[in-house]
Amino acid sequence: MYNAIISGTGRYSPERVLTNADFERMVDTSDEWIVSRTGIRERHVLNGSGGFGNSDMATSAARIALDDAKLAPTDLEAIIIATVTPDYRVPSTATIVQTKLGAGRSAVMDLVAACAGFIYGLSVARAFIVSGMYRNVLVVGVEHLTSITNYEDRNTCVLFGDGAGAVVVSRGADGDNGRGILSTFLSGDGQYKDLLHIPLGGSRDPLTAETVNSPGRFLYMDGREIFKLAVREMADAAERVLADAGMTSDQVDMVIPHQANLRIIDALTKRLQIDPNHVYVNIERYGNTSSASVPIALDEARRTGVVRDGSTILSVAFGGGLTWGAALYRL
Repeated sequence: MYNAIISGTGRYSPERVLTNADFERMVDTSDEWIVSRTGIRERHVLNGSGGFGNSDMATSAARIALDDAKLAPTDLEAIIIATVTPDYRVPSTATIVQTKLGAGRSAVMDLVAACAGFIYGLSVARAFIVSGMYRNVLVVGVEHLTSITNYEDRNTCVLFGDGAGAVVVSRGADGDNGRGILSTFLSGDGQYKDLLHIPLGGSRDPLTAETVNSPGRFLYMDGREIFKLAVREMADAAERVLADAGMTSDQVDMVIPHQANLRIIDALTKRLQIDPNHVYVNIERYGNTSSASVPIALDEARRTGVVRDGSTILSVAFGGGLTWGAALYRL
């Protein structure tokens, strides 16, 4: 049994920014309406003109994480890409990132768990390391959510942004002083799949000439029901990883949750009885970037000094599927 540590982090956000003022010109909404219901003021988005997409964002974040870990791409033995917006249906985005990085013939896989994708990927990487199968695994949460956003639906279009966050998970060494991924928990419930999904475009109901411009090709979400389930299940997942590690919430230095909605984060904070000053929130500047939100926030928190070596961090996420999970780790 080996120890799995987070040896490097990185992030990438597109240069283009859409503010709430931009949305006031696009749909029937207002800055006050958006901020009061979501906490979002702006979000980074790809231009959508082609030529730069999911794999490019992932590669950019990965290079920064590898540099932070002081590793070369050829040191990677596996690449896990968590995304619901891959470059292609086939091949996996991980294969493209592998080539762009020059990561040799590492194992490659895409993982589909929506907003919980990074937590799922982190748990899989930990298992690879702990079992002794690999020494260095790259995990990237990356989303081009604006490619599946309906900009005529004012309830959802204001929520989403694009971006990528990456971590390198490595085999620890003696003298790590308690560093490592201490515990993870994953779960899901497919009976609620229709609450957050894209109805058309899969093999079950492919797009046709008649439906190619249908709203069904975009992301649909029942926000009210998602809110209730998200708070309950993320709180349960957090409590499970804390109990598994023999810790309590007051021993956590920082909670870095999925940045879906400020109201969800506030409700989760109250439910876990955590000081809001110990919860990292950047949703106002990024919006909901799905699987990318936790690793983007983690890298930002590290590089701004909010967390540092030795900090104990709790991350939780909830997404379509439905899927959810939590991870407790010490930097």
